[in-house]
Amino acid sequence: MSASKAPPGDPSYWFHILSQATPAARNLHAVRLVDKAWQQGDRVAIVCDSAAHAEELDDLLWQFNPDAFIPHSVVSDPSAPCSDPVGILTCAPEATDWDTVIMLATTLPAQANLFKRLALVAHNDPDVLHQARAHFKQLRAMGITPRVHDQRQKS
Repeated sequence: MSASKAPPGDPSYWFHILSQATPAARNLHAVRLVDKAWQQGDRVAIVCDSAAHAEELDDLLWQFNPDAFIPHSVVSDPSAPCSDPVGILTCAPEATDWDTVIMLATTLPAQANLFKRLALVAHNDPDVLHQARAHFKQLRAMGITPRVHDQRQKS
């Protein structure tokens, strides 16, 4: 296996397409994925485009489980290390720093094929779905065929 390519059909790349059409549903789904991966011992990055979105995710992580705390911090400087097991990033993640990367950003990192686990979450909105299709094509061009969990088909 090449160091720059994931194995064909690697189950470590997923698209989650939600039946709901709201950004709030997308954020909540992403936080559930964060919690699951963190509970399994992963270092988890959730990547978003803006400081405002990072603040929403930060608030949601603080409130997600009243009986437990998910240690996290917001990172906007790619040269600043994140000492917490969960980082909310407004910059591109380094593949070597994270076990699981959850993408909510509009731009897929150039070296997305180096991530151990990658989850892309899209809510049922035409613009977001268009961006998800572009991400899917980018991953296919890297030799990765992600698994798709399309909740719209269950509705």
